[in-house]
Amino acid sequence: MPSASRFDLEIDRRDSWSTKWNRYGDRDVLPFWVADMDFRAPDCVLDAVRTRLDHGVLGYTQIPAPLTEAFRAWLQRGYGWQVPKEWLVWLPGVVTGLNLSAMAAATPQGSVLIPTPVYYPFLAVPNNAQQQPIHVGMQRSGERWVIDFDAMGKAVKPHTRLIMISNPQNPTGRAYSRAELTELAAFAERHDLIICSDEIHCSLILDDKTVHTPIASLSEVVAKRTITLFAATKTYNIPGLSCAVAVIPDAKLRMRFKAARRDLVPGIGPLAFAASAAAFNDQSDWVPSLVAYLRGNHARLAEVAGLRMTPVEATYLAWIDVSDLGLDDPAAYFEQHGLGLSDGRPFAGPGFVRFNFGCPRAQLERGLERLEKALQVRGEHAQGR
Repeated sequence: MPSASRFDLEIDRRDSWSTKWNRYGDRDVLPFWVADMDFRAPDCVLDAVRTRLDHGVLGYTQIPAPLTEAFRAWLQRGYGWQVPKEWLVWLPGVVTGLNLSAMAAATPQGSVLIPTPVYYPFLAVPNNAQQQPIHVGMQRSGERWVIDFDAMGKAVKPHTRLIMISNPQNPTGRAYSRAELTELAAFAERHDLIICSDEIHCSLILDDKTVHTPIASLSEVVAKRTITLFAATKTYNIPGLSCAVAVIPDAKLRMRFKAARRDLVPGIGPLAFAASAAAFNDQSDWVPSLVAYLRGNHARLAEVAGLRMTPVEATYLAWIDVSDLGLDDPAAYFEQHGLGLSDGRPFAGPGFVRFNFGCPRAQLERGLERLEKALQVRGEHAQGR
């Protein structure tokens, strides 16, 4: 199938118990909310799952050595980063890794520093680990959202031991530059902070002038204070086959991270292992074709949203400013116009909505018609027309 048409295919997901599509029941609401694309997973992944199913026995499964080697080779190919297998801790999801990171770093009366807005499970982590949250708002600088290091310096406390970032950044779509990551690493060094970096969207770089840099790959010094979380699930659209991995170079930190599981974290199923191994081994044109298609979708969304959104350097998620519309409940308002968007408030970004443009172009166009109408109607209302 030609690269574009494979993503143009519209698949009816309403009878698959889809979290994304079943949220609105029988209402005429197109879902562009949760970070779940509407594309069929590539054949390499589906074939691997079918092969594992053909075995017929789906019992408890140890971490497959081929998966570990596939991931290490993937890091080497993508970033020139050589990671010993001893550094790896396999997990049933990145959110699990966020919580274990906070537990591993936790101290009595401790706190966690989090630049916001951010993927909302981050915001529950400090309380889960019995730590205090410190939220520091990012700043919009021209066409980019940036970390406010001055504000973080004022907010950090002597008992703060962890800073958590999303890179590429969800929901703003930033891919932090090497210079920004170097400044962040220096900040962590000055304040003796562990860095937890969620890098699940690292393969979805839309800006052709941008590259992704794992923060732990900057130097051995940075690596020793970093927990980096990866997964193939977003890029290959297999979030229902949860499998993630933490890269933790420091042995003592890794030991605390493993101890935090305390038999609370379930194992990973054999189908998820098979799917992730196939994804990390993939060197076909699927990811480049996906990225090219997402660039086209991004361009169309930007034409409608205009200056309300900053350019998305990475991910398939746009952060759209609707603060001028005076909406008490932005998500509910857009639902009235047939659009299911993520409200910014759970991300610590009131006045914004997040729009997932990882879908077939025709579906996007139907959504954009509704978005344009909703913005127009509310804009006229706000102006008192």
